[in-house]
Amino acid sequence: MPFVSGGVVVEEIDEVSWRVLEAVVYQGNEQLFTVEKGFVTDFASVPQIFTWLIPRYGRYTKAAILHDWLWGLADRGGIERADADGIFRRAMRELDVSFLRRWLMWGAVRLAAVRKSGLSTLWHPGFGQFAAFVAVLVPGFLFVLVPGLVVLAALGIFYVAESVTFVLLKIGGGRKPSGTPAKKINRPSFPWTSS
Repeated sequence: MPFVSGGVVVEEIDEVSWRVLEAVVYQGNEQLFTVEKGFVTDFASVPQIFTWLIPRYGRYTKAAILHDWLWGLADRGGIERADADGIFRRAMRELDVSFLRRWLMWGAVRLAAVRKSGLSTLWHPGFGQFAAFVAVLVPGFLFVLVPGLVVLAALGIFYVAESVTFVLLKIGGGRKPSGTPAKKINRPSFPWTSS
């Protein structure tokens, strides 16, 4: 029951969004899921502070695109989020994503589902899924907590350094020899969110 389409063909829309140029087709247990050409994805929705562990794209890119599409379907009432998340985990297994990585990613999307749809989504798939969620979430949280805080602190320090540099360049940017246009100075941003 793997993906029946070829590779991923996309075009960049902006720094986080991509448009699918060729359909991504996945054969589930009983259904065929087709992510149509033109669908917009952000690949894996990973907050910047965790991309050291889970980059936005990789072996799991097709599964991430499918998951984004399935969540859109869930928003329209076509599938339960828990089922979409389970398909995501199965698709990653079929793409040979390592056990710990796919379960950590599954735990993260289940947590996002709870944040979006409420605590009741934890109980919907049954106690086994809830126990798996807790078994993944607790050690996963502990595993990424300390490095995540270190990365967050480093990003904060870098943002401050960028901001100081920006202000200094803005102040000094107006002093160009006559006739020479001033270079554009880009405002810094703090990329701590997933988008």
